[in-house]
Amino acid sequence: MNILVTGGAGFIGSCFVRNFFERNPNSKLVNLDKLTYAGNLDNLKSIETHSNYTFICGDISDRGLVAELLKKHQIDTILNFAAESHVDRSIQDAASFIQTNITGTHVLLEAAKKHGVHRFLQVSTDEVYGSLGDTGYFTEKTPLSPNSPYAASKASADLLCRSYFKTFDLPVLITRCSNNFGPYQYPEKLIPLFILNALQNKTLPLYGDGLYVRDWIHVEDHVNALYLVLEKGRPGDIYNIGARSEKKNVDIANQILKILKKPKALLQSVTDRLGHDRRYAIDSTKIENTLGWKPKYHIDDELPSLIEWYETNETWWKKILRPVGLHKQS
Repeated sequence: MNILVTGGAGFIGSCFVRNFFERNPNSKLVNLDKLTYAGNLDNLKSIETHSNYTFICGDISDRGLVAELLKKHQIDTILNFAAESHVDRSIQDAASFIQTNITGTHVLLEAAKKHGVHRFLQVSTDEVYGSLGDTGYFTEKTPLSPNSPYAASKASADLLCRSYFKTFDLPVLITRCSNNFGPYQYPEKLIPLFILNALQNKTLPLYGDGLYVRDWIHVEDHVNALYLVLEKGRPGDIYNIGARSEKKNVDIANQILKILKKPKALLQSVTDRLGHDRRYAIDSTKIENTLGWKPKYHIDDELPSLIEWYETNETWWKKILRPVGLHKQS
């Protein structure tokens, strides 16, 4: 396998890259990442000198660069993590989301079609489905109903991918995952933001009433699912990936404060996000039954060790922490 991983310096992408050579010791991996604020090469220290690893700093919207990489490295597989991914930022300014998430995906699809790529995996999100009520789950047949510019840009990219499978028979697969947590996550998302704020005795900014529900999955479980989809997934199919670990945001905040023995007074309600989706919950029956995937981790069990990771990796997060990150969450 000669694989092009886009966005491989980000949170989920770097987890995939770190695990890649353990599973594919004789394969080659090219990591194309623009290194925007959330891309961090420190996430990849453990594999940066591997003889089969190549890092390229560049934009997936650069047609010439993408074409050159596919040709030069004889790429047969593309895994697209590259995306602007923060809802709050998309509300403030959607332009970069449209450029990267839609135009960038189109550039990759065109290059894949031209160069005869054997596998194209689009890593998407459950946010393309919109919001759930108190009951029910997102399935692969749930209609797309995105409510933020971020979610709309990802839904658009998914539809482009579907069209290239239907029209050009490009072997595209799409995964849609619930909220990830784990080490190396940029501290604008809810869990690392709350952990780092609590460690520094700063307030934990909780949107609205704090009763928003997310289905939390460990990044390692997500990456394991992606490997299965790459190896065994059926082109043209969509695979939902979730861990059946629904938690209210306020409960996550209280767990973090309890583990760190911090006062509940640090929890502060702030003005709600515009168009805030109430609940996400994933039905993973398809990937479980067809590919044999099961989540290994549960957030209640893993949160203490994750907090310990941030405590012992202070150099990592202090290097990247920016004031703007203290007022955002996933």
